[in-house]
Amino acid sequence: MANHKSAEKRARQTIKRTERNRFYRTRLKNITKAVREAVEAKDVNTANEALKLANKSIHSFVSKGFLKKQTAARRVSRLAQLVNTLKAA
Repeated sequence: MANHKSAEKRARQTIKRTERNRFYRTRLKNITKAVREAVEAKDVNTANEALKLANKSIHSFVSKGFLKKQTAARRVSRLAQLVNTLKAA
């Protein structure tokens, strides 16, 4: 338990950040999962739509400070590679 006013404020801020980050982390997992499931189902159109949404969402997480720029680029790149395997096949 915090004893100082500033420590109480920091505790409140930590709770808010934790909830926000949990939301982003869950959203990121679900978006990634949607792309992977579409690829496994060999559904090109759904995979492309899911990739488009994933790209937009992941880069918005960068602007919010949840992900670093290079991490986001790597994740999008790997998802794009997955979707491109469908197009090649």
